[in-house]
Amino acid sequence: MTASSLPTFDTFEQAYLTYLRRVRDEPEYRNAPRGQRSREILGVAYRLANPRERVIRAAERRTNIVFNFAEALWYLSGSNSLEFIEYYAPSIRRYSADGRTLRGTAYGPRIFHCGASGFDQWASVVSTLRADPDSKRALVQIFAPEELLVPDNIDVACTIGLQYLVREGRLHSIAFMRANDAYRGTVSDVFSFTLLQEVLATQLGLELGDYTHIASSYHLYAGDDARADEVLAGSGSGGTDDVFPPMPAGDNWPAIHAVIRLEGLLRTNRLQLRRSDIGALGLPYYWTQVVILLALHAGRRNTGTIDLELFEDLDPLYRRLLDNCWRAGYAAAH
Repeated sequence: MTASSLPTFDTFEQAYLTYLRRVRDEPEYRNAPRGQRSREILGVAYRLANPRERVIRAAERRTNIVFNFAEALWYLSGSNSLEFIEYYAPSIRRYSADGRTLRGTAYGPRIFHCGASGFDQWASVVSTLRADPDSKRALVQIFAPEELLVPDNIDVACTIGLQYLVREGRLHSIAFMRANDAYRGTVSDVFSFTLLQEVLATQLGLELGDYTHIASSYHLYAGDDARADEVLAGSGSGGTDDVFPPMPAGDNWPAIHAVIRLEGLLRTNRLQLRRSDIGALGLPYYWTQVVILLALHAGRRNTGTIDLELFEDLDPLYRRLLDNCWRAGYAAAH
């Protein structure tokens, strides 16, 4: 295996801080698309050697780990429901044209039932790589040209597509972005895309390979300047060396479907979970932790309380991230 010609980082946090500082301090352009002032760099590309380390630990960034997992589950569910994702990010409602669904932002329908034919691009990737592990055709297209035909469309997909390649027993992933928000959007995108990569790797029985992120326009909106300054002036560390938990080996889809079902019950207040209920779920540790995060969020949203016993059962990394996020004001953190 030869060394990459791309800038390569071990963790996403390292890449995030590097390029946030670069676009803040050394922008190539200053412009205002749709009236929003921004600084911009063109053609950003980097590689992550350890895509599992997909979160920003820096305390000043106040990573919303619940939203991160919820958005990834939203994609994996194939849903375009505004109700689903708005529960975790209320501000996203402004991108919905009909008050019920999202189009460009909702990648799930494009991944799992794309177009009029309902083409399952995920299944196509799986069958392509199983038939020919050396293939260069394992692609998921996200951006649709017809999005540009919708007048005043503010919900145009930022992601062009995802590509998966198997090399020497490892599943590599490349994300192609037409545009990427250096402070907000890239945090959500890299989390979801590397999680999808890990789901696919386990499904195919492969080791997790590198993740490559390519963005045509990498930009920082003026409205986030103060937040970016705070992050860059901080310690650059969340004060923890806890590793991000690995996904269990084997096909994770049965567990994913179970978690998606539980998410709906928790979100609609048809289910409340306590510490004594968790073991009965029969889920692997990884997915049990996701359910605990969702249950804690639901409790806080629906009853205004936090179940401290459930909180203590969280993985140390998640507990630290959640505590930092909620103390800073959860609703505005993402």
